[in-house]
Amino acid sequence: SSLIQTCNEMSRWKRPEDIIYMLYTGGTTGMPKGVMYNQAEFIQGMFKTLRGMGYELPADLSKINEYISDLHAKKELPVSLVGCPLMHGTGMWLGCFVPHNLGGAVATIPGLGFDPDKIWQECSRVNVTNIVIVGDAFARPMLNALEIAKENNQPYDLSSLKQITSSGVMWSAEVKAGLLKHHDMRLMDTMGSTEGGMGASVSTRDSMAETATFKLNPGMIVLKDNGELVEPGSDDTGLLGISGDMAMIPIGYYKDAKKSAETFREYKGTRYSFPGDYAKIESDGSIILLGRGSNCINSAGEKIYPEEVEEALKKDPLIFDCLVVGVPDERFGQKIVAIVSTVGNKIIDESEILANVRERLAGYKLPKIILFSEIVERAPNGKANYKWAKLFAAQKLN
Repeated sequence: SSLIQTCNEMSRWKRPEDIIYMLYTGGTTGMPKGVMYNQAEFIQGMFKTLRGMGYELPADLSKINEYISDLHAKKELPVSLVGCPLMHGTGMWLGCFVPHNLGGAVATIPGLGFDPDKIWQECSRVNVTNIVIVGDAFARPMLNALEIAKENNQPYDLSSLKQITSSGVMWSAEVKAGLLKHHDMRLMDTMGSTEGGMGASVSTRDSMAETATFKLNPGMIVLKDNGELVEPGSDDTGLLGISGDMAMIPIGYYKDAKKSAETFREYKGTRYSFPGDYAKIESDGSIILLGRGSNCINSAGEKIYPEEVEEALKKDPLIFDCLVVGVPDERFGQKIVAIVSTVGNKIIDESEILANVRERLAGYKLPKIILFSEIVERAPNGKANYKWAKLFAAQKLN
């Protein structure tokens, strides 16, 4: 601090508003792609995200300094702990940009790799207000760590924690309920990708949201493959589209004009982003996220989304994690294969798992084969590693 006090302030560098900010996708369904944004529009989008998280920002952002000073006076500046990698949108945008835009602080866990106990230790040590994660891959081990600490009569101090935010992959209702038993807080489950934010759900002790069910952001549409809109309450599915009138839409993918034209296109005069996620609309206007179309399994003429099957499997308390893929089949075109890891690597009979999941899934969506693995491999950001799953299934079945 003494060094700062004795140095002259560096002159402000004014950046032009039309320069490009770029972040690479995680490459969940293919090679990572550079997503390009107009920097000025991107910053405006970050402040829209803050409003969506409940912050009552001034309409005139030139007065943001006054708002931040007021938060500081009230000792309400955010302290964000990023549990997921900073190389992707969830960690960098929600974990860092959002709190920094409010004058807050960002903490990371010491050491490489994900350690749930270090998350909770750091939360207690620096009085974290918000933890940012990516779905069950992070939340489930964190819940286990809380339960073990409580059993050992050494519970973590979570008194400063107001919210856990997740984005990118499934965060099951059962795991959310488990976390809320340990601490009264908000659990914000946001649906989005590097190509744009789509919706969110909030769970508290008083109000629990269903797994993969979200409230659509204004301006969102669900578009059927024939170009017609999906009607609420119908059983039709379609691609989720993010409106450029309401959200920040990328300029395009770096050096990929073809993919840019497919993903960022106009519908009735408005530019939309269609990242590739399929969904249904409930009669109340909420949506059920089905998954990426590129991961869709076509079996006997039916479309099956892996995420829907994974969600049903993970409701079994004996299943720790799972991934579902389609493998070639002479009769059905593709057959559904589930790769499963169990709690404590306990041996479970395949028929027992199928009997349990049959209560939650239509018969044609049931896995034809269940393969067991000590660990279900995921990408460092917690997202599904379907490349590994397909290779694992091929090796086991051949």
